Amino acid sequence: MAHVLSGFMNLTERLRFIFGPAARLDTDSPVVHKHDAFEQASDEELSHFEVETDSHGHHYAVRREDLK
Repeated sequence: MAHVLSGFMNLTERLRFIFGPAARLDTDSPVVHKHDAFEQASDEELSHFEVETDSHGHHYAVRREDLK
């Protein structure tokens, strides 16, 4: 097990040397979420569903037109 871990650490050290250190993001900055056409189409499809919860706490989706 120690040999595997040592090999992995050597590999990551070589990759860091080649590609540079991992980029670290500022954790205090807000997440920028961009909506593209695919996501807008997905949101449109999901807008036809309502999330329901049964007596056991299970969540499921129901078409809004079926709730009428």
